[in-house]
Amino acid sequence: MRKMLIFGVLAAVVAALTVPAANAAGSARGAVFTQTNSVSGNAVAVFARGGDGSLTQTATYATGGAGTGANLGSQGAVALTDNGKRLFAVNAGSNSVSEFSVNGDELELVTTFGSNGVRPIAVTVDKNLVYVLNPGSASITGFRADGVGRVAAIDGSTQPRLGTNPAQVAFSPGGGAIAVTEKDSSTIDTFTVDHEGRAHAGVSSSSAGGTPFGFAFDAAGRAFVSEAAGSASSYSVDAAGAHVITAAALTHQAAPCWLVVTPDGRYAYTANAGSATISGFSIAGDGSLALLDPSGASASLGAGAHPLDEAVTSDGSTLYVLVDGRHTVAGYRIGSDGSLTLVGEVGSLPAGAVGLAAS
Repeated sequence: MRKMLIFGVLAAVVAALTVPAANAAGSARGAVFTQTNSVSGNAVAVFARGGDGSLTQTATYATGGAGTGANLGSQGAVALTDNGKRLFAVNAGSNSVSEFSVNGDELELVTTFGSNGVRPIAVTVDKNLVYVLNPGSASITGFRADGVGRVAAIDGSTQPRLGTNPAQVAFSPGGGAIAVTEKDSSTIDTFTVDHEGRAHAGVSSSSAGGTPFGFAFDAAGRAFVSEAAGSASSYSVDAAGAHVITAAALTHQAAPCWLVVTPDGRYAYTANAGSATISGFSIAGDGSLALLDPSGASASLGAGAHPLDEAVTSDGSTLYVLVDGRHTVAGYRIGSDGSLTLVGEVGSLPAGAVGLAAS
């Protein structure tokens, strides 16, 4: 009996020492990725993510390509696969794309391949399919990447864009369609994708608001688009194009250029470069948008912040924003009502850093 009591006490002591450590708020839970976009050699900068959403900048990994040193005017310069195991980054200065394998907050360069065009600014991935937006050659083009370094261009996948000055390319859920936002023509291009991964001739649809920029799909395949002229819109998408659900819901903020949607499809957030704020929207069952705060400012990053790219963690708990004006990344805890609470702001990034992804 005495031995049993002793062993019981020891077990309780061990549990008391180990369980809090395993559940500590700062324990590693994932990572956030951006790219330096440096002319002298592009690299992916990595931030380890704690359980409380806090970040620690840990390392940079060379892409084997070159950046431009300046804002690409795009969303999606880096992209993670849905399972978080692979990361793609564009090298706009050397017309290439780099693929990394991901292990928590550590990366390993798998390959760097030509973008099959000029000045790639955005990339999207669905399983082993990769599409690249090349503004310099006015096209999108597709590849099949097997994850172990073999990348092959898909014959017949290169399609001309239908508008001017693009911002982003992205797959719809399941990879059956691709959309591209066109800023200067205020249009949205949509392309169907067949079972071989080949994009077909596109359809051009008018944007509900001026200067469509960043966008995201929800699980139902609806597209939510930020419009730099001062609004956000939502659309259903099919083979005939993009069809308006919510037409230009005003943010009352300046230059809402980047947009993300939470994994559960309940909320969307725009990063407003001109007013250094974030606008939150609720998403109704029919895909319609409504501001969470009448002012349009769910969070303020302060004068000179110039927020750019955004990313939401795979568990939907935290929103991260690339703070261009301070060369940092800021994190916000997402409340059950869509409200945002600042977690912190960290980093030392070079000027011109672009793109953001989170696991």
